[in-house]
Amino acid sequence: MRFSLRPQDDAFYKFFTDAANNIVKGTAILAELAEPEADAQSVSERLVEVEHANDDITHELYNKINSTFVTPLDREDLYALGSQLDDVMDHIEAAGNLVYLYGLSELPAPPREMIELFNVLTEQARITADAMPKLKGMDASLRDYWIECNRLENDGDRAYRMLLVRLFSGEYEALTVLKLKEVADELEKACDAFEHVSNTVETISVKES
Repeated sequence: MRFSLRPQDDAFYKFFTDAANNIVKGTAILAELAEPEADAQSVSERLVEVEHANDDITHELYNKINSTFVTPLDREDLYALGSQLDDVMDHIEAAGNLVYLYGLSELPAPPREMIELFNVLTEQARITADAMPKLKGMDASLRDYWIECNRLENDGDRAYRMLLVRLFSGEYEALTVLKLKEVADELEKACDAFEHVSNTVETISVKES
């Protein structure tokens, strides 16, 4: 049986779980943009609220780290995981904001490949939220999480590349292409940020095994 001198403070793990659950809310709101006649302004405003809630969680986590003498995991890993979860939400919020600010909701529908990116992010959020509570006990199923998150990130990369092909095919006006490209970039960055989270979880798991 492995013995650890580190305290098992549930508060740290709750921060990560709360942040991940908050991101699930964010991806669900973002996915509304795939619906006919979506209210882009409402989506944008609610994403701002969710992003601010995530910022609050991150700041509370940092305060907890700074005020704790012995942490249950390495400090750099706690900081990294908190920051990376915050990055995910930042990119999701940015994508939704740009759709509204650029008036892209006036298009008949988002490109199919963009909807595929919404779906990838929704699934990445779900499995990340499922994984965070397992950090405390270093559950063996965490390995399945980071493998699946990597697979989903690859799916996101493929959808992103196919979206670029479509955007530069001549189907859209030049200015619309530039606007959609910025949204696509934020979605792709969010997919990557999820993978960074899973990589940190893997690093923590290896250290603690």
